[in-house]
Amino acid sequence: MRISLLVAAAAAAISAQAASAQDITTQFRGIRVEGNVGGERFQSQGNHNDKFGYGASVGFDGSINDAFVVGAEGSYFHPNHGNENCSSGVIGGTVCHKTFEEFGVAARGGFLVTPDLLVFGKGGYAVAEQRKRFDAPVGETSFYNHGRTDGYQVGGGVEFSPSNMTLPVPVYVSAQYVYANYNDHTATQRAMLGVGVKFK
Repeated sequence: MRISLLVAAAAAAISAQAASAQDITTQFRGIRVEGNVGGERFQSQGNHNDKFGYGASVGFDGSINDAFVVGAEGSYFHPNHGNENCSSGVIGGTVCHKTFEEFGVAARGGFLVTPDLLVFGKGGYAVAEQRKRFDAPVGETSFYNHGRTDGYQVGGGVEFSPSNMTLPVPVYVSAQYVYANYNDHTATQRAMLGVGVKFK
């Protein structure tokens, strides 16, 4: 009888552990859609300007050994009404550099600190819409250029997805930092909060 009870208890423990591992695996696996808000610092011409903005991302994650999460994502961010730096020109006038929307694609990987908490890092490609304008003084020639510039992005953050919720789809919250550096010697730094849903 005692042996039977011990076997039953061991089977129950193994079953519970397997169920917990399955929860971890499926909780951070599948397609995710996230909305973001946060602050952006645009750096150019030795100056910087801070602006509030909004964005979104769509990604897909998979798990390794119920402890690591790897995936890919596409992202979008837009500082409200653009983010602009202006400074005096060498010969007078004003030089203004402005950034608008940014698109990015990145790979990310993370570690499950707990079944509900993911710490991740990411890196990839970024392209931004920018405008550079020189309002020349009288007698000089002004300049205007509006186009896109590309570069790289790196970042990291945390993602929290409660495992005890009973919603139709898993909901999560996130906080992250992203740095982007562009080929025209400009850069952005961004701190964002996010809310998203996952589809397994």
